[in-house]
Amino acid sequence: MLTEERYAYIIRQINQRNTITVQELVDTLHHSESTIRRDLSQLEADGELIRIHGGAKRKVAISTEDTMEEKTVKNVQDKQSIAKMAADIVQDHEVIYLDAGTTTFEMIPYLKDKEITVVTNGVPHASLLTDLKIETILLGGKIKQNTKAIIGTLAQEQMEGYRFSRAFLGMNSIDKEVGYTTPDLEEAIMKKVAIAQTGEAYVLIDPSKFGKVSFVKVSDIEDCTIITTRLSEENRELANLTRVVEERTK
Repeated sequence: MLTEERYAYIIRQINQRNTITVQELVDTLHHSESTIRRDLSQLEADGELIRIHGGAKRKVAISTEDTMEEKTVKNVQDKQSIAKMAADIVQDHEVIYLDAGTTTFEMIPYLKDKEITVVTNGVPHASLLTDLKIETILLGGKIKQNTKAIIGTLAQEQMEGYRFSRAFLGMNSIDKEVGYTTPDLEEAIMKKVAIAQTGEAYVLIDPSKFGKVSFVKVSDIEDCTIITTRLSEENRELANLTRVVEERTK
């Protein structure tokens, strides 16, 4: 097996299993222990993994947060497809929660003709919802400047007084081991409260956010249904952990 083929195999196994031993790689790849150790050292130098005693483990990078404006122009087609799938789930006469975020914002035009009430902590969301004559409750509290999300104790206490038919959440990162994570502590608390106040919580997440970890954990994988356009093979096992709504291939 060529060097690059070994590298690709090792990276794939690390991503799927999180850890792997030198002996496993020696047995599978039929190369010497010294060769495998050199491979792992090179992959560590390339930032692909972390060497541990007797093997290697997956490297988890802590992702940072973009502004609302930066998020808006990223993965637009995926976000619109995910938003439509999410909106199709909503039924007339429901009270739903829309989390602040660009993918949940994309849901709003698809909700136009539904007889619903929407509670949100997104300032741009509330504005568009009212423009479309959708009954809207905007939570009160502190506005986070870069995401235009309302956060803080006042908003949390207000939301704890509501029950939602469904809650639709944006999320910065998803990892099969860590769960759902986001960079901001106060936004994470808002998402946690929303999950607690509904029996049907959905995470709207495009493929670019899989396999990543942010600073604050929101919940475990099984706590929410995932709505996305597609799962890669390495993320396919998420469907064994929770319900996944995935775009149908045309």
